[in-house]
Amino acid sequence: MEPLPQDARADVNAALKAGLVYGILAFAIGFCFGVIRVVAVAPRLGETAAVGLEVLMMLAFSWLLCRRCARRFKVPPGTTPRLMMGMTAFALLMSAELGVSVIAFGRSVAEHLAGYRSIPGAVGLAAQLAFAVLPVIQGRAEPG
Repeated sequence: MEPLPQDARADVNAALKAGLVYGILAFAIGFCFGVIRVVAVAPRLGETAAVGLEVLMMLAFSWLLCRRCARRFKVPPGTTPRLMMGMTAFALLMSAELGVSVIAFGRSVAEHLAGYRSIPGAVGLAAQLAFAVLPVIQGRAEPG
């Protein structure tokens, strides 16, 4: 196997760095929104409505975060580097969410995964998948 050309290595590094930052920032913002949802919004509106509101805000913030990270790390608009960025962020986000669920809330991995079968859990998972493809969507929307 031949090593990657310098340009390709730079694209991979940019995509990985952008994905890590995108994932970390999205997790931090989502954690804050999650606390607000659980403490203040869900008791008033119900869990499904609260998750719906949180998802809308998270996707809006994610759109902006994604664009900033892609530009900051100079991720090319092509599908491969943008997909790498999104999948890196998604893997980090899902791992962090699982870690908090297991460590902070004492759930088992099976209990955590079972949460995705509820309506709020499925809505949240769908939003996380959308979060993962935002870099590709934005890359395709860029001129050039």
